[in-house]
Formats: sequence, C-alpha cells, structure tokens
Amino acid sequence: MSTDAPNSLGTYLRDRRTRLDPATFGLSGSRRRTPGLRREEVASRANISPTWYTWLEQGRGGAPSADVLDRIAKGLMLTEPEREHIYMLGLGRLPEARYQPVDGITPRLQRVLDGMVLSPAIIKTAMWDVVGWNRAAAVLLTDYSKLPREGRNILRLMFGSDHVRARNADFDSIARFVVGAFRADVARAGASTSAEVIKLVMELSRLSPEFEALWQDN
Repeated sequence: MSTDAPNSLGTYLRDRRTRLDPATFGLSGSRRRTPGLRREEVASRANISPTWYTWLEQGRGGAPSADVLDRIAKGLMLTEPEREHIYMLGLGRLPEARYQPVDGITPRLQRVLDGMVLSPAIIKTAMWDVVGWNRAAAVLLTDYSKLPREGRNILRLMFGSDHVRARNADFDSIARFVVGAFRADVARAGASTSAEVIKLVMELSRLSPEFEALWQDN
C-alpha cells in the first residue's frame, strides 16, 4: 500500500466515515459512542467484509484492489476528487478515467463566456456536444440556441451539412484533424467503449462515408 504517512489511507477513511450522518441512511443515531457510521455499516454499504474494511482502516492486509476502493468510495458517498484521493493513498495512482455525461454548464461559467464580448467561445464535451456559448459565437459560428439539443454537436454539423463544408476550403484536412481530436478526447475521458460514443460513431458513419473512412483509418 502506497502511503504519504503511516496508514494515511486508514486515517482518511476513518475521517470520512465519522463525518457521515447515520440518519441519512435510515440508521439510528442513538447509543453511538463515536460520531458517524460504524465500520460494519460502511462495509455493508460497500459490500465488502467488515474484517477487511477494519484492516484497511488499521493499515493491515496489504493494498486494496481498485474494485474495493470503488466500492468504499460509493459506500462513503465520496466525491470524485475524494475517490481520486483514496486511489492515490491506496494504490499510488489515479483511477482510470470514466466517462460522465455533461448536460450543461454552471451560471458562473456562462458569465465567464459572456464576459468575452469580442471573442467567439464555446464549451464542448468529450462527445463534442456544445453545452455553452457566448453571443459572439452565436453570431460568427452557429446560433446553438436555435438548434435542438441533439443538433448541438460539432461532428453532426460538420459531417451532415453541405453548408459547413462549403465554408471550409480545406475541408479534408480539417475533417481528419477533427476526427483525430475527437478520438483523443473520448479516450482521455474514458469513453471510447461507452454506449454513447458507439452510437454516435455509428450514426456519423451512416451519415458520412468520409467520417467512416477517417474513423476506420485510425
């Protein structure tokens, strides 16, 4: 087990456990000598042996597996940064990236975009769905507010529109770059084999023989 200090993983797990309110999980808070959940309650929520969980808090039993850490993260209701932290403490590395769909952006981030009055700016997901844009982008690029949600995808717009092709003199080079960048983005997000990516790739391949050839060309 990789640690920054003696039993740092156990110390962190114990701290997270004592911060949880038993009432949140329908458990009685009376007759408890210490705050938070008991070890066996966390073990039950994580679907692991109470003995194994106790050993982890005590710094015994060796390094946990990634699956065990994921179960504990779920049992302790850890945030994604907290999950990454227990991976660093327990395994000395970050967890493998896993894809998390994004539906929109925060009002604070939208204000940042709106503050860029003279610069067209958009925010896209790993799937290349545009989820945020400013007025300059709507004027010079595309007014995404007039498109249905599924239509706010850069790849669908690029490979499904003759108008977009006509606006780009070197379309072939741009298309190759875009497909390569899309492949890198979904790989970085841990989404290469996700159902969402597979569905989008199949749709684009039916829509555009050029996309299909570039995707298969890898």
